[in-house]
Amino acid sequence: MIIGHQKQWEFLKRSAESGKLSHAYLFSGQEKLGKKTVALEWISLLFGQPPTRIIGGGHPDFILVTPIGKDSNPPTTLSSSARASIQISQIRDLIWRLSLKPSISPLKAAIVDQAHLMNEEAQNCFLKTLEEPKGNTVLILITEAPEFLFPTILSRCQIIKFYPVKREEIENYLQSQGISESELKVISDISLGRPGIAIDFISNPQKLENQKKIIKELIEISNSPLAGRFQYAKNLAKTLNLREILDTWLSYFRNILLEKCSTLGAQKKRDVYFFSPKKLATILQKIQSTIFLISTTNVNPRLALEILLMEL
Repeated sequence: MIIGHQKQWEFLKRSAESGKLSHAYLFSGQEKLGKKTVALEWISLLFGQPPTRIIGGGHPDFILVTPIGKDSNPPTTLSSSARASIQISQIRDLIWRLSLKPSISPLKAAIVDQAHLMNEEAQNCFLKTLEEPKGNTVLILITEAPEFLFPTILSRCQIIKFYPVKREEIENYLQSQGISESELKVISDISLGRPGIAIDFISNPQKLENQKKIIKELIEISNSPLAGRFQYAKNLAKTLNLREILDTWLSYFRNILLEKCSTLGAQKKRDVYFFSPKKLATILQKIQSTIFLISTTNVNPRLALEILLMEL
């Protein structure tokens, strides 16, 4: 189910109906916006088959390429994603499979998820198939960091940008799923316009309790001395859900900033509400930078977290 992104969907739908397709598309935007969901729904439209046939896997004319880590498994944590990559062997296999004639569909289609994690060799190999496309194929690259892709790859793709979904659309979806009003507001606040996060909460209700625990710890650490923050950074760097924690921090401080701006500085009792809008904006920028560094580089997570916690 697509939540939001009506303009993007209408454009793709018109392209499919008219038969005017580009060889390659790049879906660009933050993580958990629903880019992959839109891609899968569109491919099912092109194939003339229900999404479950595509999403379930095993379709002979559909290829999904995802990053693999040192242990040959998809990355499951933020820190491990920095070590994961899409390797040249995966791209060579993709090119070979695309060269085969479609089995049961009018064309071949492929999604390269987290395309920015293609290593240099893989990007060079991938560029060749973009320069000399073979057969009736559609390629979709999905990324939250297009700046890590070669400019020559970007120039050969039709770029479709995705943006955070309106709060009302996420809340309407949550209501349709029977979520209570109290939980609906909390989930909507944390989601920050990203439907994927809201869906995660529905499929795993325990995550909401985890969010409350993360926020409680954040409030405690923001009032702790520097030594306590450094020890917290040391422990946090080892956790498996580091991305989830940082995303929660981001939504928490963002909501405080929005609330403070909307009340025009009125005195209101709330945790860390004494931060000025300028300070809150700085904290948000630092959190976003930390997420970006840990997700896309080999930066030392502990050091990055220590620098971040010094801002609180």
